[in-house]
Amino acid sequence: MKAIVDVDTCTGCGLCVEICPAVFEMGEDAIAIVIVDPVPAEAEESCQEAADSCPVEAIAIE
Repeated sequence: MKAIVDVDTCTGCGLCVEICPAVFEMGEDAIAIVIVDPVPAEAEESCQEAADSCPVEAIAIE
């Protein structure tokens, strides 16, 4: 599983970091970034939850 953040869409709300800090963190520009690739097996469920919870649908899962 791979997580991708669309930096042009992300509003920097930080919800993904709250839900799945093993995969996401806020970058210097206050936009979410993916910090691991691939997503660790133990974080796949929370990563999917973060993507599903993103209010602007900026996270894609492959």
